[in-house]
Amino acid sequence: MDALDNPTSHREFKTLVLTDLCDSVALVERIGDVAAAALFRRLDAQVLRLLRRRNGRLIDRSDGMFLLFDAPADGLGFALDYLDGLEVLGKELGMPLQARVGVHVGYVLSWQNSREAVAAGAKSLEVEGLAKPMAARLMALARPGQILLSSVAESLLRGSWQELGARADGLQWKSHGRWRFKGMPEPLEVFEAGRKGHAPMRMPARSAKARRELPLWRRPAALITEVALVTVLAVVGWVMVRPEPAIAFAERDWVVIAGVENHTGDRLLDGSVEQAFRISLEQSRFVNVLSELKVRKTLGLMKQSADRPMSRKVAGDIAMRDGARAVLLARVDEVGRNLRFTVEVVDPHDGGTIESISAQGHGVESLLSSIDDVSGKLRVRFGESKGALERDSAPLPEVMTGSIEALRAYSLAIDAMANRDLRLAEDLYKRALQLDPEFALAHMGLARIYWSGLDEAPALRELEQALAYRDRLPRRDQLYLDAWESELRAAASPLPQWKLLATVYPDYFAGASNTSWHLIVDNRFDEALPFAQAAAVPQDPLRSVPLDHVGRILLANGKPQQALEVFRQAERESGGRPIRYSANALAILGRGDEARAILDGMNAVSGNPSSLYSSLDRMSLALSQGRNADALREAARARQASIQYGEAHETQFGLVEQSVRLLADPHGSSDAELRKLFNVSVENARGEGNVRGRQEALFRSMVAIYIAQRSGMREFASLALKRLPRLQELDGQKSLDWMRLLVKATQARIDGRPREAVDLLLPLLDGQEAVQVRAQLAVALDAVGDTEGRDEQRRWLAANVGRAYVEINVNQLLQPLNVADATAAGGHPPAASSTQALLSP
Repeated sequence: MDALDNPTSHREFKTLVLTDLCDSVALVERIGDVAAAALFRRLDAQVLRLLRRRNGRLIDRSDGMFLLFDAPADGLGFALDYLDGLEVLGKELGMPLQARVGVHVGYVLSWQNSREAVAAGAKSLEVEGLAKPMAARLMALARPGQILLSSVAESLLRGSWQELGARADGLQWKSHGRWRFKGMPEPLEVFEAGRKGHAPMRMPARSAKARRELPLWRRPAALITEVALVTVLAVVGWVMVRPEPAIAFAERDWVVIAGVENHTGDRLLDGSVEQAFRISLEQSRFVNVLSELKVRKTLGLMKQSADRPMSRKVAGDIAMRDGARAVLLARVDEVGRNLRFTVEVVDPHDGGTIESISAQGHGVESLLSSIDDVSGKLRVRFGESKGALERDSAPLPEVMTGSIEALRAYSLAIDAMANRDLRLAEDLYKRALQLDPEFALAHMGLARIYWSGLDEAPALRELEQALAYRDRLPRRDQLYLDAWESELRAAASPLPQWKLLATVYPDYFAGASNTSWHLIVDNRFDEALPFAQAAAVPQDPLRSVPLDHVGRILLANGKPQQALEVFRQAERESGGRPIRYSANALAILGRGDEARAILDGMNAVSGNPSSLYSSLDRMSLALSQGRNADALREAARARQASIQYGEAHETQFGLVEQSVRLLADPHGSSDAELRKLFNVSVENARGEGNVRGRQEALFRSMVAIYIAQRSGMREFASLALKRLPRLQELDGQKSLDWMRLLVKATQARIDGRPREAVDLLLPLLDGQEAVQVRAQLAVALDAVGDTEGRDEQRRWLAANVGRAYVEINVNQLLQPLNVADATAAGGHPPAASSTQALLSP
């Protein structure tokens, strides 16, 4: 079957490693079939150990191997370990064992073969894509014992070298120049990585399928006459047209803006020119600019101050660490009555200037046009087409502000935000808007500040103002604004808007990260993974967030050990701050004491309602371990702590407390309290708040009914179900649809109509169904006498404890119920006491 016709195929961003065991045929002839078979079995066992350590997957093998890894550092780490293992084994056996290795990073398409095809000899998983032949060509080019990397892989590895851990010590890198490969339209730069004293660090040998691009002076002597003629013509041509030098740059490569030196004496230009240059260059979809926040973060790791001007060397070090191809050094000079804006393009490897581009005009009012001029020329010199330049860009005064003074206030606000001084940033954004009320970027800045402080009304007001001046935003920010409008004001999921942003601007990490989040919310974990991985790259200053998403996805997909390792990586990215999901992974792995120790160290932080949610994990862990009294105390404590954050949080944790009471004692939940929580939730769902808050209130009202149903409060549940409002303006959220069917089915079952319950729940099994749908279906199937169907649902629950922890469902409101039901079905670890889960014997 063609992968394009296969509805289950997946496009993923992966690290590809291809290996070839050198002289394997001669090896077999030398030692014989039996000894060779034993040797290959030892190698297979060694490879499997390395794959487990590096989170890799073996796709195909013969004399060599084709392997996939999620992270470039894991791919290179495997290659280094594999070659070392061959060397040790060769010494033990008294024979040389070497392999050649190619490493590339890119998109691949994968799909599962049918059972019939596998039975006939096909692999279970097929992987194809343009990245695969590229890795194969690198492997074929390599010398024995050599690891060759594509420029893409080298760039990402240079930016994440610290992830190699001890492997980074003594690691050498070498460029072998640009090579032309058969079947590839453009020459590609080839790099080598290896351990000092072990790697060849030699130029690969050319072959019929690969040749190195050489400068003219290194070609055969037979070309001397032609060279002389071409030289004469070139000199004449250069005098006439003065062509500019080319810049070695690939689409979506990164640059570092190392600040703007202001030599005019006009303090108004401090910061404002750099901000304008950044905004102008960030309009490109071809050139990626390392964010100010990422630069600050890297400077911190380098023990350098972010408040001092960057030197050429420091900027180069940042570029090398974060995988950027070039450093841009800018300056503004006063030349007579003109202002000249100049940008030097600097090679970060040696600090040399590749070229310099400038533009000038009369007075300060000409500066924005000069910046646009230089930015456009840079983009073309980097390789962007003029058509793309015209399509994706607009003049700075149209997408920003024409006021340099307003721009200065805006740039200072950005600095204040980076320093987490939100009060100063707010004042500076307001100052910018006094100078230019139509400055849409400043309105967006204020909206972010107010929303981060949970100040909903002014956040929505500033969002409205930004929307009014939407046309005065860069195109990327227009899509970002559209996504946030949908996030805060639309009844339907904002996923399509975030996905559009991620598709059009794949390296603008807000798009990919938020796309992965909303796919996780919808339980579409496999779809979420490539978006989370696309954002979890070294250039993302908030890398810990998409790494957290990757970990959650792995946890939901039943891979707790891999998830734990990703969570640890996310913790390192965030300065060592523990992530609560690390405890969930440890609990699933049976390491409950370690999980408990992590969670006990996470306390609610005053003013931060999100810090309350680790209490859900403490409750779930306690219930799964049979510590019901601890779970009850934690539920009461969280309910009390939630009061300071308003009615929505208080209702949320009131329902959590009632669910824990139910799980600890079948008669433990309170009829009066559930009625109160239901009434409050219905009132808020009918209220005047934003649509997302009203949807969450409606979901909470249904959870109140569901807890009452599971507690045996049949009369209240029946009356509440009839009172449940049908608010069409809130339609559009999948969670509301399945939750309404869940409570309807549960009521049918407790009213003595289990077959009706089964008929309502079965159509919800689409791979994205909620844990509670499976839990209720198991009970309903048991009630109709279908023990085989019941056991199938229980097996699913036992195998999906990770999903029970991860499911969002309005701030994980159902997590304690989910974990208790999955545990009772046979998931980790068996309860030590009588937790009243739905599936308890």
